[in-house]
Parts: sequence; C-alpha cells; structure tokens
Amino acid sequence: MVNINRLIRSFKFALRGISFVWRGQNFRIQFFIGLLVFIMMYVLGLSRLEKVALILVITSVLILESLNTIFEHLSDILKPRLHDYIMIIKDIMAAVVLLASIASVLVGIMVFWPYVF
Repeated sequence: MVNINRLIRSFKFALRGISFVWRGQNFRIQFFIGLLVFIMMYVLGLSRLEKVALILVITSVLILESLNTIFEHLSDILKPRLHDYIMIIKDIMAAVVLLASIASVLVGIMVFWPYVF
C-alpha cells in the first residue's frame, strides 16, 4: 500500500532539490534553451522519434548539470584537504556537461535543419 504522507514528503524533498539546482545560472540557461527547443518541436511539427531524441538530450544535459552541482558542493566540503584532486574533479564534471551540451546542439541541428532550411 502506498503511504500518501511519505509520498508527499518525498516530492517536497525532490522539489527542494530542484529549487536548489535552479539557483545555478547554468542550469537556468540550459533549462530555458531546452524549453525553447521543446516549444519549437511542436511549432515545427516534428515526428515522434525526433521529439523523443530531443527530449532525451535536453534531460541528459539538465541531469548532468544537476550532478555537476552535486559534485561541486561535495568537493567544496573536501577542498581544504584534497585541493589538487578536487580541482581536477570539478574540471572533469564541467567537461562532461560541456560534451553533453555540444552533443545536444549537434542533435538539435540534425533534427531542425530540414525544417528550417
């Protein structure tokens, strides 16, 4: 049986986490670009498969940006003791988000190109 109170509390924790990640400038930029792409999917009448591909890359970038935020905050806790490794970890996580963003732009170009040009 589903405990409604526990479920509601879980959603409150999740929403609190989203509001924390929302404070990051990069997350907001990526979210609004994703929202613009989402709107364009319906304006241009993309196929179901194209929509799925775009939704997957949008959510991948947002999830990776959220993970990057987690690693940054965890790293900041450890920074005084392990500063050399912490900077490398932060740089790698930023690179992961950058690679996902570049890949999503490439997917977006491949999908939108025939509709725009």
